[in-house]
Amino acid sequence: MKQNILHNIDTRQIQVGVIGLGYVGLPLAVEKAKAGFRTIGIDVQPEKVNMVNRGENYIGDIVAAELSELVAAGMLSATSDFSIVRDMDFIAICVPTPLDSYQQPDISYVKSCVEDVARHLKKGAMVVLESTTYPGTTEELIKPLLEEGSGMVCGEDFYLGFSPERVDPGNLIYNVKNTPKVVGAIGDDAREVIAAMYRAVLDGDVFEASSPKVAEMEKILENTFRNVNIALANEMAMLCDKMGINVWEVIDAAKTKPYGFTPFYPGPGPGGHCIPLDPFYLSWKAREFGFHTTLIETSAMINDRMPEYVVERAARILNRHQKPLNGSKVLVLGVAYKQDIDDYRESRAIDVIRLLTQSGVSVEYHDPYVEEYHHKGISKKSVSLSPERYDLIVVTTAHTTVDYEKIAQANVPILDTKNATKKVIKGRENIELL
Repeated sequence: MKQNILHNIDTRQIQVGVIGLGYVGLPLAVEKAKAGFRTIGIDVQPEKVNMVNRGENYIGDIVAAELSELVAAGMLSATSDFSIVRDMDFIAICVPTPLDSYQQPDISYVKSCVEDVARHLKKGAMVVLESTTYPGTTEELIKPLLEEGSGMVCGEDFYLGFSPERVDPGNLIYNVKNTPKVVGAIGDDAREVIAAMYRAVLDGDVFEASSPKVAEMEKILENTFRNVNIALANEMAMLCDKMGINVWEVIDAAKTKPYGFTPFYPGPGPGGHCIPLDPFYLSWKAREFGFHTTLIETSAMINDRMPEYVVERAARILNRHQKPLNGSKVLVLGVAYKQDIDDYRESRAIDVIRLLTQSGVSVEYHDPYVEEYHHKGISKKSVSLSPERYDLIVVTTAHTTVDYEKIAQANVPILDTKNATKKVIKGRENIELL
């Protein structure tokens, strides 16, 4: 079976299915199709399916012309019908893995998806989970579900592995095509064929881990590393504020050291799907072994507190201008979780807006990339940029398309949580950094 699959990879006879057409799935589907593999995306949201089939792009990191060309050439299409899995030789699962209300992993999307795959699984198929999850998911959850639902045996009738997504929206250097991949699979043959499938598509190296658990833990480590270091930067920012020291200058000075230091920056808290969530997967799983991830949990607590700290600083600035927080009018500048993208998943700016609103503040936001957001039943629309109408402006996303020089000259106090105004000279006296 292995040799036949390797031959079909080389000759591009593998049919690819990508389940979940979001920020991870659609770019992967496009790259698979560009590499010569006929690819079908599967998603439960009809609007995404219809847009793909019309050749319309909705993900910022994808070249719209490439998507439309692939669709027109018959290399890429989409459906909501899971029965198409019966024709798929390679299936990548890229569905959401959020946290529930108790900050525990919600793997219901993965479980439901795998059950659907199992009912239609083709003998000899490769199944790969790309969704971030806790170590053990592939072997403890997915393998039994696929075997029970399909009546086949993993390693004999189908191959199963885990390859964590590494998507960084808005990154102009690294994308799906050139970012190194990690592959862990159940059995040597599975690892070989799955790694070969990624090598046929990507320019980046493929690291073959000894097991799915190693690959699953590796992904958690990547983002926990960032979460912990961002928490350190945030705690330093709070301390530097008390000591009257510019933390941004401190970091600029420290990063001149050519070894042993990696710069991380403070802010209202990390956003996006991975960094705020992944440490909780590990903390949850660690409790099964009677282990408490003290450093990881502490870093999450620090970062989770940052929106409240931003509101505290906002209140302090307003007080200095003889204005109470309650009743003031505040503009939040940017709701995307990082600069120059339209992705507001887990954005701490939205938490800042919520906390300000709860404090009696009249809050509006401006974001050139996010015209409207919907979060936990609340919707808000971006307003035109008229800084003079507000008592305070809080910069929560450092979009490079915003004219911070003009804003600073509106003679309105500014709390800049991202150092977006670093190059501003005129009106500098109106700016206070986090």
